[in-house]
Amino acid sequence: SNSTCNKAVSKSALQNASSSQINNYNIKMISILPATGSAKVKSVLSGDTVVLLGRAAAGGKAPEVTFTFERVTAPRMASKANNNVDDPEAFPSREWLRNLCVGKTVFFETRKQGATAGDRVYGLLFMPDPSDKTKQWNLSVESVRRGFCIPKVLGGGDVDTDAADESAGYESALQVAYKEAVSNRAGVHSDKPLVRKLMNAGDEFEAMTLVNKSKRVCTGGTVKCVIEYVFDGSRFRCLVTDPELESQGLIYGSFTLILAGVSCPRVGNPRLNPPTPSEPFAEAARDFVELRLLQRELEVTLHGCDKSGVCLVGTVHHPRGNISAEILKNGLGRISDWTVRMMSPGEVPPLRIAENAAKRATLGVFESYKPPVLTGASEFMGTVIEVTSGDTLMILPNGETYDAESKLKKISLASLRAPRAGNERTGKPDEPFSAECKERLRAMTIGKSVKVNVNYEREIPMGPNQTEKRQFGTISTKQKADIGEVLISEGLATTQRHRDDDEKSARYDELVAAESVATAAKKGVHSTSEYKKKTVNDLTDPKKAKTYAGTLQRAGNTKAIVDYVFNGSRFKLFIPSENCYVAFALSNVRCPQPSPSAGAASRGKAKPAEPFGDASKCHSRLNVLQRQVEIVCTGVTQGGVMTGDLYVGQGAQRRDYCIELVASGLATVDQRKIDYGEAPKVLIDSQTAAQENKLGIWSIAQVKKDEPAAAKVFDKADSKIAEIQISEIRSGNHFFFRVNGDESAKVIDDSMKIFTDTNGTNAAPCEVKVGKVVAALFDDGASNSWYRAKVLEKTDKGKVRVLFIDHGNEAVVSPASHLRPLDMSLGTDQIPAVAKDGKLVFSKVRPIEEDDGIDAARMFQGMAWGKDLKARLHGEAEGQVLVTLYEADTDSPSINEKLVSEGLARVGKRYEVYDIVNRMGNSDSLGKLAKDLEAAQNSARKSRKGMWVYGEIPEEDED
Repeated sequence: SNSTCNKAVSKSALQNASSSQINNYNIKMISILPATGSAKVKSVLSGDTVVLLGRAAAGGKAPEVTFTFERVTAPRMASKANNNVDDPEAFPSREWLRNLCVGKTVFFETRKQGATAGDRVYGLLFMPDPSDKTKQWNLSVESVRRGFCIPKVLGGGDVDTDAADESAGYESALQVAYKEAVSNRAGVHSDKPLVRKLMNAGDEFEAMTLVNKSKRVCTGGTVKCVIEYVFDGSRFRCLVTDPELESQGLIYGSFTLILAGVSCPRVGNPRLNPPTPSEPFAEAARDFVELRLLQRELEVTLHGCDKSGVCLVGTVHHPRGNISAEILKNGLGRISDWTVRMMSPGEVPPLRIAENAAKRATLGVFESYKPPVLTGASEFMGTVIEVTSGDTLMILPNGETYDAESKLKKISLASLRAPRAGNERTGKPDEPFSAECKERLRAMTIGKSVKVNVNYEREIPMGPNQTEKRQFGTISTKQKADIGEVLISEGLATTQRHRDDDEKSARYDELVAAESVATAAKKGVHSTSEYKKKTVNDLTDPKKAKTYAGTLQRAGNTKAIVDYVFNGSRFKLFIPSENCYVAFALSNVRCPQPSPSAGAASRGKAKPAEPFGDASKCHSRLNVLQRQVEIVCTGVTQGGVMTGDLYVGQGAQRRDYCIELVASGLATVDQRKIDYGEAPKVLIDSQTAAQENKLGIWSIAQVKKDEPAAAKVFDKADSKIAEIQISEIRSGNHFFFRVNGDESAKVIDDSMKIFTDTNGTNAAPCEVKVGKVVAALFDDGASNSWYRAKVLEKTDKGKVRVLFIDHGNEAVVSPASHLRPLDMSLGTDQIPAVAKDGKLVFSKVRPIEEDDGIDAARMFQGMAWGKDLKARLHGEAEGQVLVTLYEADTDSPSINEKLVSEGLARVGKRYEVYDIVNRMGNSDSLGKLAKDLEAAQNSARKSRKGMWVYGEIPEEDED
């Protein structure tokens, strides 16, 4: 039979075409093949059909032809049409032919094609005999001999091998081969031919089951598979052929494989309506992979599944190299972030190298690639000033002077995502481990010199129609090569999930590897245990601060961390030993007011900046912000601010921060403490030295507090004694009063009664204008009556706030029901306002909203309300009469003094006292009162009464 086959070849193909013609002839872009020629086998569809691949023309696609053996038939392969079950021995038939010729060059001889053959070509295929390269195998005959195909026509006697008719010779060779196969019970003629049942992942078996079984059962953790179909450059249809999985029931399992680490452009689908086009370079990527992988049996390492749980992710091991790296090297795909995470860390670097090479050469999908453009240096050294979150820092570059916030660079860690802090105002809670991540970053970097390698920049949304260009980079210190890797390895942060075309950290693979280790160890955010947030006591609330103040004062030296800097001498501290936040101000010193924050400016609560206020704040941010310090609490203010001393540094570097600020001219010693002799001598000496050297604040002309540059305007008046009655109390030192015996009071009271009797209580249209005096209806408890009132302001919902000028009380009324025009004879130009706006001279009290403010008002009410009082009227200041009140005669202690002695009022600043005494020109009475009040205040301070119960009041708390 072999001689017959060889004769058939020589008579038909070898006699009609020389060997050089056979070897050099290639399929052209036509639908009909030539009579003879050569081509490469792209794939094998069944035991009798292959796909031949010709040579591509310049810039074109290689032609393909479906080629079926003439006059033989093979068992039908499994498909949906036959319920995924092979005809007997169909799969071995296909596998024999696939192993023999896929990827190899064969010689063809066409027998039938064109209109009579449909969409394929019928003929013979030849290739060298593996045992004798000088002879040619007829693949049809050899397939029949092995029982993988059968002739379409059976029967006939002995074959004359010398017959001249070529068709008869081929037919006789088939018959001989068929008899030999039947005799040997080969292939389909065996007693138990193989009937394969094809199983699909997601239907007949779970995809993850195959992953787990391959790792436990298969040698080396790899499973043998045949790449049956290539969807695109990174997605294949695979068939399990590994005999080690036969016992697990997974052999002949079919699944879709996503190539790990690579994402190729998608091939379009012309069968959809409308058809979807292919992405650029999709066809080239698929052709590249088909040429190397299609229908090869290869080892595959399975890593896991995609989100659907049906498609598997794996690495294909080709004996001649890494197909993933080759795809990337030729620019036919990009690294896929989500699949590369499933790979072993050691497998990733070759992929990065290949992709970077394609980017530099602008190949394929990277043809328009441009390296990231940075607005600043790609590498710099600097000092970390602040850690704003678990992945963002404020850094002062080396060589820059920190005199403004604009000198700082905001850098976020590249390819890292830290847990986000919440927002109390919106009710958004902290993400688990956000505080721990920020604290770890602070401990590693704050105040240290770091090296920053900027990898890329992004526009970060900062609000409606607002963005901020942020730099992302890798930060290293002397001890840590990559701060981000430390956070990820400890489970305090995760790697950022990038899009495939996003720029990433230069150490992205190391970050992914660190995350894999942390995930396996279930550290931090990867833990399966319930997260328990650490609760910190917030003692910035005044009531809580006052309650806890004694504990901190008794604690002595206490370690703390500066969480925030309000100004050069006022901070928010976290005290680890007490697990609490406190507001803290340096005692004995005052720093100038810095520029307001953006939030304060937008709310209209901003105070203007004072000279060197920003410099003082920058100095504190540079030296103490987020550093560990040591404090000694000595008192607490009414506003809940702890006061005391603060020390920076350790050992020989430990220093008093108050002295540092004063000596630098960035703070002044509290003048009151100097006057009282309470300021430490070292502070006074430091301030004197700064003044002599004209440092900081002292480099500019100073406004002396005891000689104000812009004195208030007072109406001078001789001090006179009058008998009065209080008509309205606004606070512990602010009130309205009527002078007893004032004829105007009787006249206006009688006139308004007549006005009420004449007009009744019905309102009337009138001009509502701020500052205008009108008649306003008021219920005094007996009946509604009209009183003179001045419009102060218009409020919401059409109402107005008015001041009853003859009594001092205020009310919010509706103009439509409570106002009417006032007779001209009752205007203030005819009868002045009876109620006078008074203020206790030299005294200051807390606002009525605070406890001490309420206590002061109640004590004042108890001493003054409903009584005839003696009042020394000193004159007017800013529309208020400055008064000293007495319950009895003027030789007894005044109400002013009694309030101060109980600690419910205090004396104004010394320059304010001097100013009033000098401007009023009543030095005797006012001078004596000032001394009495000073003595009463000293007594209250020592006794810790009222507002002095927690110690000294810092200057910041007085405003």
